[in-house]
Amino acid sequence: MKLFEFAFCPNFEHNISTLASICPEKWSFGSNSDNVILKNYINHTFMKVYEDDRIICTDKYALFNTGLYTSFYEAIYAYFNLNKIADKQKWILDGFYTSYQLGMVGVQERPSRANYFTNPADLVFDTNCEIVPQYRHIFNDPENFLRIPEPIRESSNKSMLFDGAVKRARCMIDANYKTAVPQYYKGRIQLLVPICLLNENSPDLALVVSKNNLGNQYLGHTCLTLDMAYNNARLIARPDSNWLKP
Repeated sequence: MKLFEFAFCPNFEHNISTLASICPEKWSFGSNSDNVILKNYINHTFMKVYEDDRIICTDKYALFNTGLYTSFYEAIYAYFNLNKIADKQKWILDGFYTSYQLGMVGVQERPSRANYFTNPADLVFDTNCEIVPQYRHIFNDPENFLRIPEPIRESSNKSMLFDGAVKRARCMIDANYKTAVPQYYKGRIQLLVPICLLNENSPDLALVVSKNNLGNQYLGHTCLTLDMAYNNARLIARPDSNWLKP
């Protein structure tokens, strides 16, 4: 279930702008001001709380926990009224409100936020494991391949260059475990590892890794652009990283 199937959202851009103003964080990439990160976050958070049955629906309103907080660490909720417009969704998005604001209109329920993991250890890179990139997928899949910088794509030594970038990433993780950033994708926790191909101090891609069935290696399945990686990582929490930023 997607948010726009669940509810009519006629003032979505305005509501998102309001949410961005009460939840101080950089919600756009680069110099843009489109709040695209926040829109992605809300849409995917809704799908997760719907899947986990964490949306409260009464005969008057619906409510879910966005997992976001104000600068005073007040939880923020998405609030829906019954939709009185014919031939539309049952609910209509009223806006995003704090616990205090909900109390002012007589709403007592407080649903829990989305939960993406059960074992906190999954969020931290196991430095006892090596990283084994799956080059068949990284280089042979057209979509993946085009994410790699052109000079590397055209190089006859691209696998060697990539190996060097993976080795450097391991050193970065050994120096600071926060370098490997957790992401949530298709029901599982994976880790994002910076891959510096053109400049050793500037990541070009994020390598997605997860442990094999034996738990003794990380397999590097695919590469993401940094924007894609940030969107996935932000579902769990704002990345505390010196390389993955909007």
